[in-house]
Amino acid sequence: MNYLDIQIATEATAYPSEEQFQQWVDAALVGREEDAEITIRLVDEAEIAELNQQYRHKPGPTNILSFPFEAPEGIELDLGLLGDLVICVPIIVQEAMQQRKQIMHHWAHITVHGVLHLLGYDHIEGQEAEQMEALEIQILNTLNIANPYLEESPQ
Repeated sequence: MNYLDIQIATEATAYPSEEQFQQWVDAALVGREEDAEITIRLVDEAEIAELNQQYRHKPGPTNILSFPFEAPEGIELDLGLLGDLVICVPIIVQEAMQQRKQIMHHWAHITVHGVLHLLGYDHIEGQEAEQMEALEIQILNTLNIANPYLEESPQ
């Protein structure tokens, strides 16, 4: 079973339950032979802006940051640690409203997106972006969630 460590570091209260996060993470990890461990930290804009500046050298807040686990050089660990996801609660809520998406569907999409980053997927190059988006759409479909890349998702 995949293990989640949920850290709440926000004053906001509009975020999914641990069970919902577990469902989305499990859907993103279907087919993996070993169990995974992921930390999900829910934060406000100030913390994610600081992390975004420190690690990506980009100013301001963002919706999610992914930090894949990397064992120290020369040490081989097979603990199933995938890494950490830091998600900004106010930005997720704001994006869902702006994009006219169901809030929990947007949470699911962002969570799946982050897990795929922990697995090594990226969307910087065109072909990689297409592959990652197709996989996101496929995973979300298993959760009965519409394609998040359509102009507007029905409410």
